[in-house]
Amino acid sequence: MDLLIKLREGSQSAYTEVYNRFKLPLYTFLWERTHDREIVRDILHDVFLTIWEKRGDIQYETSLSGYLFSSVKNRLLDCIARDKVKQRYIDSFYSYVNATENTTDHLIRTKELSTRIAEEIADLPPKTREVFELSRTSHLSRKEIASRLGVSEETVKSHMYQALKTLKLKLGHLLHFIFL
Repeated sequence: MDLLIKLREGSQSAYTEVYNRFKLPLYTFLWERTHDREIVRDILHDVFLTIWEKRGDIQYETSLSGYLFSSVKNRLLDCIARDKVKQRYIDSFYSYVNATENTTDHLIRTKELSTRIAEEIADLPPKTREVFELSRTSHLSRKEIASRLGVSEETVKSHMYQALKTLKLKLGHLLHFIFL
C-alpha cells in the first residue's frame, strides 16, 4: 500500500518498483495470447505510460495487480478490434470490386489499393487512428467518441480533421470512392 501512496505522490522509485515487479508477468500474459513482440511492447508501453501520467487519478478498486492486468487485457482487446476494423475496410473494398469486375489485372490493382489504404490508416498517429475508426466504422458521434476516450469534442474534431487531411493528401481521389 505504501508503494501506491508513493506512486500517487510522484515517486519515480515507486514507479520503477511497479515496473520491475509487473513487467515480466504482464509481458508473459500478452505473449501467451499474441506471440507478437511489437504488440506486446506497444501495449506494455501504453499501460506503464498511463500509470505514470495518471498516477494521481487512477482508482485501484481491487489491487494494483488487478488494475494492471485489466488494463493490459483491455488494450489487447482494443488492438484486436482495430485489426478487425482494418480487415473490414479491406473486405468491404473487395466486395465492391468483385461485384463490378473480376479480371486478374483489376484484382491485382484492387489488392494493392486495399493494402495501401490499410497501411495509410495504420500509419495515422494512434489517437487520430482510434478517433477515425470509431467515427467511420462504429459510426459514433463526436460527443460519443469524446466520452469514450475521455477527451473534449474539440480534440475529437481535431483528430478527425487531421485523419481526413492526411488520408486525402496520401490517397487523393481514392477517398471519394472509399469513404462515401
